[in-house]
Amino acid sequence: MDQIVDTNISLSHWPFRRVPGDEPADLVAKLRSNGVVEAWAGSFDGVFHRDLSSVNERLVSLCREHGDGFLIPFGSINPLLPDWETDLQRCVEQFKIRGIRLHPNYHGYKLGHPEFARLLKMADERKLVVQLVATLEDERTQSHLTQVPHVDLSPLGNLLKHVPGLRVVLLNAFRSLSLDQAAALMSLGQVWFDIAMLEGVGGVSRLVEKVSAERVVFGSHFPLFYFESAKFKMKESALAQIQRDLIQQQNARQLLKPH
Repeated sequence: MDQIVDTNISLSHWPFRRVPGDEPADLVAKLRSNGVVEAWAGSFDGVFHRDLSSVNERLVSLCREHGDGFLIPFGSINPLLPDWETDLQRCVEQFKIRGIRLHPNYHGYKLGHPEFARLLKMADERKLVVQLVATLEDERTQSHLTQVPHVDLSPLGNLLKHVPGLRVVLLNAFRSLSLDQAAALMSLGQVWFDIAMLEGVGGVSRLVEKVSAERVVFGSHFPLFYFESAKFKMKESALAQIQRDLIQQQNARQLLKPH
């Protein structure tokens, strides 16, 4: 069985329905049984709660509880909240977090907001990996209480020119982003793409043709999505073993190395 680094899983409960694997022990068991050796974990609480410092503290505690570097915490930051800079500082200095996960559409800001540009600059200075979540839930299954649009990624290319060292991973981007648009973004900065919302036969192969295997990472979006969906996408795409290894683990490991 291939070893996998899953860059896109979430802890806590999705507020609109229970899903298999939304208890940490069940989630870890499911991932391990499918060959996952490391998983980058955000928190659903980081999407809906305002006290993100407490959210990040709980996330770090849960990741430690479930063992030996298997779950890697990615802190939640909302640049519209008061004193968000302190939340970022705590992530780095107190929690020793190596990356952050951002939800602009749920937190109510566009990528052109000046505080978002400040956040990217501060993340770059602290050598953090930034995961930008373009979509959380397919628009066709969203609750009527939260009709949340996809993140408009068009301002991102210009922002990346000002932080050339910043490493950005776009999660769940392919409900709104075309493969040509992905290639254009990649050419403007250090951008990687996960496969969780990549649809169509041979989707991973087509993405690799556009952006190269070095810019694709494995992401399942478990437990909101079925883990097996991402695994099948890898299986059914015509990839050389070296490409498979890059996507399933090597690219993610390289991203988290100190820069």
